[in-house]
Amino acid sequence: MKKVYGSAAEALDGLLRDDMLIAAGGFGLCGIPELLIDAIVESGVKNLTIASNNCGVDGFGLGKLLDTKQIKKMMSSYVGENAEFMRQYLSGELELEFNPQGTLAERMRAGGCGIPGFYTKTGVGTVIAEGKDVKTWDGQDYILEEGIFADLSIVKAWKADTTGNCVFRKTARNFNPPAAMCGKICVMEVEEIVEPGELDPDHIHLPGIYVHRIIKGEHEKRIEQRTVRKREEA
Repeated sequence: MKKVYGSAAEALDGLLRDDMLIAAGGFGLCGIPELLIDAIVESGVKNLTIASNNCGVDGFGLGKLLDTKQIKKMMSSYVGENAEFMRQYLSGELELEFNPQGTLAERMRAGGCGIPGFYTKTGVGTVIAEGKDVKTWDGQDYILEEGIFADLSIVKAWKADTTGNCVFRKTARNFNPPAAMCGKICVMEVEEIVEPGELDPDHIHLPGIYVHRIIKGEHEKRIEQRTVRKREEA
């Protein structure tokens, strides 16, 4: 089965529709599928629900989809670094389902493993627990969290072979593996594509069975905030 496509638009062809749930990899701007995000912006689909740790920054990453008002709801852990996110949320234009980071990652992983739900202590006694089932084991309360089953996953890897086996580079792995697992269809952008057998099996982070379409492209790798020491006087 062909998995390699010529562009992000080609790889997403026939997969996008209004009102769908998309799981997106990345943490801040590290390891985000920026080319696929741009293609979604260009497609014009709307009323999207996005499950991702955060929503990029103003004017970049998922933040572009906020600018075009294509996102209806975010399932996120961190909502800082984005003034437009804050504005839309406070004005009631954007829904937010807040998740602790570990819970969000596990909800994605659970969906990828076919697990409909799991119990966790994280969030017990807070607004996170409101409306959720509570069970008690050994005197400790746990709340029920549901697995995420996305219509589409968009992720970013460093290197992949043509069958979809891939390697993530250092911290850019972050949410990408669980995000890739939980989608009915996973589209991945990479920096390099190699032939099967060229990747050491022990170095593969995500097997190709989870990956359906692949594109190769150039990436900006923008830094959210650059902090340097002041130059010392000679």
